[in-house]
Amino acid sequence: MSDLPLREEKVKTSSAVWLGAANAGTGLLCAFAEGAAFQYLFVNKLGLDVKLNMIIWIIFGIWNAINDPIYGFLADRTKSKLGRRIPWIRYGAPIMAVIYALMWLPSLQSGGVGQAWLFVQELLGLFLYDILYTAIASAIYVMPYEMAVTNKARNKIFLFNIVFSLVNFGAPMILNSQLDKLIEYHADIFPLIMAAMGLICGAIVFVSTFFYKENGYTKDEEQPKFWEGLKLCLKNKSFLLFEVISWTVLFAQNGLMVGLTYVSGMWADGSAAAAANGWIGGLSIPVLYGALAVGVVIGILLFNFTREKWGLRTDMLIMTAVMGVGCLLGAFLGQYFYVCVVTFLCCGVGLAGGLYLVPMVNGDVMDKDEADNGVRREGVYAGINSLITKPAGSIATALFPLMLTGLYGFNEAIKKTEIDSITGNEVQVVDYANQAMSAKNGLFLCWFLITGILLVLSFVAMWFYPLHGKEWDEKKKALAKEHAEKEQAYEQEMLAKIEAENAKNN
Repeated sequence: MSDLPLREEKVKTSSAVWLGAANAGTGLLCAFAEGAAFQYLFVNKLGLDVKLNMIIWIIFGIWNAINDPIYGFLADRTKSKLGRRIPWIRYGAPIMAVIYALMWLPSLQSGGVGQAWLFVQELLGLFLYDILYTAIASAIYVMPYEMAVTNKARNKIFLFNIVFSLVNFGAPMILNSQLDKLIEYHADIFPLIMAAMGLICGAIVFVSTFFYKENGYTKDEEQPKFWEGLKLCLKNKSFLLFEVISWTVLFAQNGLMVGLTYVSGMWADGSAAAAANGWIGGLSIPVLYGALAVGVVIGILLFNFTREKWGLRTDMLIMTAVMGVGCLLGAFLGQYFYVCVVTFLCCGVGLAGGLYLVPMVNGDVMDKDEADNGVRREGVYAGINSLITKPAGSIATALFPLMLTGLYGFNEAIKKTEIDSITGNEVQVVDYANQAMSAKNGLFLCWFLITGILLVLSFVAMWFYPLHGKEWDEKKKALAKEHAEKEQAYEQEMLAKIEAENAKNN
């Protein structure tokens, strides 16, 4: 194609850093908007009925799934000098930031309003925000696969993603464990903090688009029609097996966040029940966070140093096995503090795998499609992946409180009076400590059992995953060479056009 010497695939550090920051910014907003915080504000503070909340998340889950393949189809066909993805990120970020800010602010005036208005307000906020979030986050998600083919080159991007994900996951985990106090004590300030966070993250995402670029040739490739492209995806065996683990990871991440609010109040309060089961009062939650962080570090180091030697499939098997065992232990014995520490340690290893290994496996799945069909279709793959997996987050978020209330007797009507340390006013908050023991023990089954079962299924799926071994490694190298040739030929063509245009003008 080109007589120029081929360049080795490399990703600039600045590109990896800014892409990681953009990924963390969108992820942080999503964790609050589509995770526990937005739901908790409406259910526990504003009084939205838990059954109406469940209906909202079912409706939103359906919409959330449908819009992703449509966006992916459009993004793959976007023609712009900036590429196929960057226009969506750059021009969508400011709009997303404004919508995110506005979806929190009406809650300042929601006291005493009826259930119908609360229902509409939560549902409308989720809908409007997710329209922009889907376009931006999906484009950011597939950018590593646009920028490089080899996992060696992509490795830098995913490592920086993990670094920035300390904020992406850490901030929601800390906040979610204190939601009851933050929202009850500071209901007037909390929405303003969320709004400011949206504007700051939107600015970071916007600026990031000036530090990375896509291959130019991809926007000129002919794409299959929608239904034809969908059939090609569903014929990709590796993609179908990948979806099992992708669904599980999203369910696990959301489920872990939701449960933190409850466990901090029901088991880490120094109560007699907590002490009798080996918990350490106020030190419990920090120790659990520490165990999770240690697990993440262990996972990152293990997978980073073994990925080339053992392969992605082997590392994925290790990840699903470790986290699966940890969750099953937590489901049945999590009320014993040191067992819960082990569970969080194992979850940390799983989170590291979810952040580092899963995106690489997804990249291989997309590369397999290109090797078979000759076209890059990251947008369609990301969209169909979301069609299948996004309901996992909604299900995990809504299922936990429903199970805990319906099966184990958790009662939000049990209140206690506390003094706001800032205003000095008395406030009524949910009394987690005086819930029935059935609710306290059932919390762990609701929290970990389903995730543990899903991880067992994920282990089985990865056992049959076909993209591994020397033959696949050789296909990846050939694909990287083909990409380099196409891009260099494209650059030559563009240069020739510019020279011809200059000659014509002169």
